[in-house]
Amino acid sequence: MADEGLFGELPEQVKPRAGAEPRGAPRLREPMREQIELRAVDIESLIGQEHPARVIWGYVEGLDLSELEDRVKARENTPGHPPPSPRLLLALWLYATSDGVGSARALARLCENHDVYRWLCGGVSMNYHTLSDFRVGCADLLDRLLSEHLAALSKAGLVDLEKLTQDGVRIRANAGTGSFRREATLDRQMAQAQAIVEELKREVDADPEASNRRIRAARERAARERSERVQAAQAALAEIKRKRKQLDEKGGNGKKPKEPRASTTDPQARVMKMADAGFRPAYNVQVASAAGELIVVTVDVDNNGSDRGLMRPMLERTRSLLGCFPRRHLVDGGFCSAEDIEWAHGKGVDVYCPPTQSRSGIDPYLPRPGDSPGVLAWRARMASEDGKAQYRARTICECIHARWRNWDLRQLTVRGIDKVRAVVLWFALTNNILQGHRLAKT
Repeated sequence: MADEGLFGELPEQVKPRAGAEPRGAPRLREPMREQIELRAVDIESLIGQEHPARVIWGYVEGLDLSELEDRVKARENTPGHPPPSPRLLLALWLYATSDGVGSARALARLCENHDVYRWLCGGVSMNYHTLSDFRVGCADLLDRLLSEHLAALSKAGLVDLEKLTQDGVRIRANAGTGSFRREATLDRQMAQAQAIVEELKREVDADPEASNRRIRAARERAARERSERVQAAQAALAEIKRKRKQLDEKGGNGKKPKEPRASTTDPQARVMKMADAGFRPAYNVQVASAAGELIVVTVDVDNNGSDRGLMRPMLERTRSLLGCFPRRHLVDGGFCSAEDIEWAHGKGVDVYCPPTQSRSGIDPYLPRPGDSPGVLAWRARMASEDGKAQYRARTICECIHARWRNWDLRQLTVRGIDKVRAVVLWFALTNNILQGHRLAKT
């Protein structure tokens, strides 16, 4: 009875059969990580023949990068360690962009252990400092390559540049909402930072120990950089005040203004209304593309939260790149500005933009008192069936933004308009290379 109380719930064990041979221990393949292996690797066979990395490398091979190669100090018969080829750095960042890799440290690790990046490197070691500096330091080169590639696509008849679309996308800045400070706070932080810098300078000069002096020098540098960021935020705050004053002189926007603030992390970033109706620090990235095609013509970066007034700068930029204005320019309702529409009409550009719906219920397509000739022509054009049919091609451009978000362009890892524009140019050029390859195949 005691046995039943202790072991009554255990499953019944199968008794060994009489005369059965005893079984040995199981034989298994266990990992032995302490062993040393020598492997023969054919780098060329690491990826398939149709891999996108080969498309990017084929594009990079045919480029003239003499302007970057002329900057290399390591020359034949002279001392100096040879740097990685600019062609290789360009190919790595182009493929990394399409792979959603936006960190130089992450890219350096992938070059060591990922087959695609190992194929691109071909045995060349990478340093994340070199990768980071190259990414944000060659915006002029990317601009030129984007224009040359676009000209090649146009010459091949793969893209029509007479009809362009423009759209803006807000991308989260590399700054927190809490980094935005009012004028009084910035003044107080500036005074504190300057006091710390002066105190650390005195300590460095008076300290006889070299190790402690280096530590204090590093602290001084950090304090000085902090002071420079606060100073830049104060300059940004003055610019915000100037723009707000101009808006007030024009009658304002009907809202009670809040006290202006600027970020001490990224002074050029602005709090904007995002696609999810939330407000966060961001940049307004403007993209001009060929209507009906996923080909980027040019990009620009602005810190204005509204698209109004940004059509004319983009048209002027496309003229400087293409040598002429497009015949048709398609934009959404956020760009609708009578002043810009009239200016474009004077340049021979037909603007396709839906008119703003009036609260009074008046038909927005009907002529209004005071309409200029360009605005009258625009209302008549958008009221016609042909104008509405032409405007439908604008929706394709939003697929470019969707592709970039799939490539993880959701929050920037750099600060400042110039660096942000350099990063966006990588996405634009990568997009055109892969999309141009698809168009050429079809």
